[in-house]
Amino acid sequence: MNLSTTVGQLTLPSPIMTAAGTAGVGDELADYGDLSALGAVVTKSLAAFAWDGNRAPRVAAAGEHMLNAVGLSGPGVAAWRENGLASLRARGARVVASIWGRSVQEYAQAAAAMRGADVVALEVNASCPNLEGRTGMFAHSASLTSELVAASKVAELPLWVKLSPNTPDLVAIAGAALEAGADALVLVNTVLGLSIDIEHRRASLGNGGGGLSGPGILPVALRSVYECHQAYPDAAIVGVGGISSGEDVVAMVMAGANAVEVGTATFANPRAPWRIQREVERWLKRHGESSLSALRGVAHG
Repeated sequence: MNLSTTVGQLTLPSPIMTAAGTAGVGDELADYGDLSALGAVVTKSLAAFAWDGNRAPRVAAAGEHMLNAVGLSGPGVAAWRENGLASLRARGARVVASIWGRSVQEYAQAAAAMRGADVVALEVNASCPNLEGRTGMFAHSASLTSELVAASKVAELPLWVKLSPNTPDLVAIAGAALEAGADALVLVNTVLGLSIDIEHRRASLGNGGGGLSGPGILPVALRSVYECHQAYPDAAIVGVGGISSGEDVVAMVMAGANAVEVGTATFANPRAPWRIQREVERWLKRHGESSLSALRGVAHG
């Protein structure tokens, strides 16, 4: 069964990757499966500096979903290269490093700190608080997203740009990222949400609102992938959001994704990426298909 795929110029043995923020910064999942068997491990987003993140509580259950406002806590790129990256490479994992910043300059600093790192790609998390524009997120602005891509080229690595579903301008913003030189689109980050602790009569998260993830956002992610593939059929797309089964992966590929990232499902079952990969293989066998990539975009007719 051929699960290999290409994302831009990068060839991966499997379309299944972890999602940023859900598999730590090192080999935290290594006890649950062979990291080298996945397409890649995507790290938690890292800044050029250590960052503590938001005040607690940072995570709240919302039925079968999760609401989080962790606030991008992390050790910073330099410390991660010495520790987290080394542990991942020792396991044979292909690594996609995710970066963030509070300004275009801070993205450039994080990207520069990644130059020369033994990673296969850089995921630019544009779905971060936007200090440059003073409101919203970078990924809600075509011009700022374009600036982030240009600034991140200093890393001299393939650039994947992770965008937000919380804007009606997603397709145009995706186009701006591609025009600025992005090698792939990562679609999408969490959906904005809020939960209330009715016993304590306050928001459940210390930061107020947060990002909703889990199975319910799959249709949002699928539509984002579908519309961007329709608009930019030659663009590489990584689908993420609500994937919890092999069938979800097949749907993402049919919508136009080259590969996928599995995130929240790993909190319920840390073996989820490997289980989902096996389910994809079984689906292909049942349907007489020998290659997953041959199904890319078929939902467009």
